[in-house]
Amino acid sequence: MQRLKTALAWFAGLVLATLLGSIIQTQFNLAMVQALGAPMNMTLRLQSTAHDLLNFAPTYGVLVAAAFLIALPVSGLIARWWPEARIALHTLAGAAGISVALVVMNQLLPATLIGASRFSTGILALALAGALGGLLFAWLSPRPDWRG
Repeated sequence: MQRLKTALAWFAGLVLATLLGSIIQTQFNLAMVQALGAPMNMTLRLQSTAHDLLNFAPTYGVLVAAAFLIALPVSGLIARWWPEARIALHTLAGAAGISVALVVMNQLLPATLIGASRFSTGILALALAGALGGLLFAWLSPRPDWRG
C-alpha cells in the first residue's frame, strides 16, 4: 500500500510540475512574441495557454517524468540519513531535476526545444514549478519507516 501511495504522490507532483511548467513556457513565448511588437490581449493569452496545456504539456510531462524518476528517489535516499529535511530535499530535488534536464537537453540538441529555457529566468521559473511538484510529492508521500 505504501508503494501505491508513493506512486500516486509522484504522479500528483508530476502533474503539478507539468501543468505549471506548460503555463510558464506559454507565457514566456507570448512575452517574446509581444516584444516583437505583436498585440497580446488576455483572450489570446488564455487561448494559447489552453492550447499548450492540451498539446505541449504531454510532451513536457515526459521530460518532467524523466527528471523526477531520477531526482526524487535520490532525495528519498538522502532523506534516510536526514529525515528531518525530507520535505526540503524533495522540493530541492524537483527543482534540480528540472534544471539539470533542461540544461542537458539544451546542450545535447541542436535547437532549444523549450523557448523559456533559453533564458536563466525561464530555467529558474520552470525549476520553481519542479520545486512545487517535489513539494507536493513530499506532502503526499508516506514517511518511510527506516528504523528496521
